[in-house]
Amino acid sequence: MAEASPWIAIVDDDLSMLKALRASLLHRGLQAKTFGSAEEFIDSLPAGLPECLIVDLQMPKMSGLELHHYLMRNGLHIPTIIITAHADRVRQRSEFAGIIAVLPKPLEKASLFAAIDATSKSKDIRDHRPS
Repeated sequence: MAEASPWIAIVDDDLSMLKALRASLLHRGLQAKTFGSAEEFIDSLPAGLPECLIVDLQMPKMSGLELHHYLMRNGLHIPTIIITAHADRVRQRSEFAGIIAVLPKPLEKASLFAAIDATSKSKDIRDHRPS
């Protein structure tokens, strides 16, 4: 059976942000799937987990941080990058397992790709820990 290719999930209620992020990731050779809400992303989980989650902080119904808490409570440890216009206020509240970075909007591509690279390194470390 073929192993599924790694992919990155992008969750944001702003369609233009979803398109721009997806295009940036595809241009770098990374697979990306987009979701317009936290609930839409949660509904997709039975089909498989992403290698990394990029999520907007402020969304209707469930914020990016609430989504991260939901995933952690359910044993789904996905390295997460939070994007927000309020990075300084959020950074202190999000210093816990799984949050790789809190990036300010507008996003700098170099910072985004550095954070994505950090998720790969953190996953490699988790995958190679002794049992």
